[in-house]
Amino acid sequence: MRLSRLAIPAATLSGAALLCILLAVFAVFLVERSSREAVVDRLDVEELDWAEVDVNGLQVFLIGEAPDEAARFKAVTAAGSVVDSARVIDQMLVAEAEQIEPPRFSVEILRNDDGISVIGLVPAQTDREELLEGFRTTVGDTGEVSDLLETADFTVPEGWDAALRFAERSLAQLPRSKISVGAGTVSIKAMTESVEDRRRLQADLKRRVPTGVTLVLDLSAPRPVITPFTLRFLIDDDGPRFDACSADTETSRDMILGAAQAVGAPANETCRLGLGVPSRRWADAAAMAIGALSELGRGSVTFSNADIALLAEEGTDQALFDRVVGELESGLPDVFALHAVLPETPDATEQGVREFTATLSPEGAVQLRGRVNSEITRQTVDSLARAQFGSDRVYTAARVDEDLPNAWATRVLAGIEALGELSNGAVRVTPDRVTVSGNTGNKDANDEISVLLADKLGDQAEFEINVTYQEKLDPELGIPTPQQCEAQIVEIIGDRKITFEPGSANLDASAKDVMDDIGELLKLCGDIPLEIQGHTDSQGREEMNQQLSQERAQSVLDALRNRNVLTASYRVKGYGEEQPIADNGSEEGREANRRIEFRLIAPEAEQEAETTLEELEDTGSAGDTETAGDDAGADGAGE
Repeated sequence: MRLSRLAIPAATLSGAALLCILLAVFAVFLVERSSREAVVDRLDVEELDWAEVDVNGLQVFLIGEAPDEAARFKAVTAAGSVVDSARVIDQMLVAEAEQIEPPRFSVEILRNDDGISVIGLVPAQTDREELLEGFRTTVGDTGEVSDLLETADFTVPEGWDAALRFAERSLAQLPRSKISVGAGTVSIKAMTESVEDRRRLQADLKRRVPTGVTLVLDLSAPRPVITPFTLRFLIDDDGPRFDACSADTETSRDMILGAAQAVGAPANETCRLGLGVPSRRWADAAAMAIGALSELGRGSVTFSNADIALLAEEGTDQALFDRVVGELESGLPDVFALHAVLPETPDATEQGVREFTATLSPEGAVQLRGRVNSEITRQTVDSLARAQFGSDRVYTAARVDEDLPNAWATRVLAGIEALGELSNGAVRVTPDRVTVSGNTGNKDANDEISVLLADKLGDQAEFEINVTYQEKLDPELGIPTPQQCEAQIVEIIGDRKITFEPGSANLDASAKDVMDDIGELLKLCGDIPLEIQGHTDSQGREEMNQQLSQERAQSVLDALRNRNVLTASYRVKGYGEEQPIADNGSEEGREANRRIEFRLIAPEAEQEAETTLEELEDTGSAGDTETAGDDAGADGAGE
């Protein structure tokens, strides 16, 4: 009985304890689950799905790899917002930070009359003080240098130093400019004083830009003052076209070109924009005159300021001519004065060929032939040509004919001046017209020659211009002359050599870089007459040396062809041991004699065929023919 009284309370107490334990375990399970769910839900809301949650009793463990320290802190904060932050145990890792990308280094250089401002970010290795001192030297005492540069300690990018040095040197020629510099790039925007300055500066900058630097130019110039303000439109066997076209505004230009295209002129014609227009109704007058000339069918119309000369073709119907001219006279604005001419049929009894010709060769040689009206004119023409082209380049063989028309001397002198606008060509003066033909590197040459002739000869003069623009002659494009190309090959090679495998005509691997550099230059030079010369030392048999030198020169030519160089005008020649430049008695001398040279091929003097004019002249009056030309024997480049 006594045992039963003790067992019942003990059993009751044990049951109660077991119940408490079960309740505690269940409570812990509920706390863990609720804590996990709450934290997971919060992390999902914050889009931190990379973080994982584990719980152990009241402790909440955050595990996983955070992309950065900020993300890790955000996850801890999110968990601490739904459970006691003291319960949050951070066991997260942070991913290693990627290598920091260097910034983009750039500089803006602004120059005006007040001085220079330089703004941007440069590498810490850039000598900032030297750069600023260069700018101070450029402005001198007349301006200030504003330093707004920042620096960053990163590796100097390729092309940065070359671009910055080029920009600094160029700034001296650009008093009003903005230069933007980046790694390997320079962008220049500047205002120049005139069109001529713009052409000169553009050619100079392109010539001096370092290898590996890209240059972007935006050079502007004020509109030139065109005097006289000239327009010349003609219709002949080649169809309607402009010899010269000037306009004061874009609207006027479009109106004039539209009138020309309406009568069949090419769509690629253009007009120079400039100052000096004699009337705001210039375009109206030009369009009327072009339309009138189209009605006549053939001829020319020339504007020189407010004077208009309309020349119909010989044989035009008189009634048609009178009607068209009358309508044009009544329609023109008051300021313009029209002079219209219908040429008469020339006298068939006129005898003799009366003309004067001046020719300019591509090498710069000038020959003056034909007839002049006096000895004084002959001396004046010779002096003008020598002053314009060089005393040693002019050959004069003109005879005196006192029966030439009035103003012959003026026409001849104007023709010599027009010839100076060409790279090569000819001028022909006859009693009824002045003809200028040839090639030029100046896009505005037609306009400029027309202005010159109209000014010198008068607005009623008849002249013809057949001038072709060629890119390779344009100084703005920076294409070197053949002589410059020859000299630049020497500079490119410098202390390097074009080397071959011993006793072989095969280029060795070390020659690749120098051949690449020469190839890039020659592609820019274009079609020039070039001789590739092979030379050897005196060791071995003379015949074998000559053959080896020929084969090596040919290998160089083949290497240039493989680099897409146009070689149609090239030739190769092996000179063997014939032309040593050093003593073959020493190893150093023999090494110098084993070389490749590049030489321009000098033009051969040709006996000119006698012209019809010369047949009519006294055989002794013209004298012996001479040909002036450049000496092509410049120093070649060593192997």
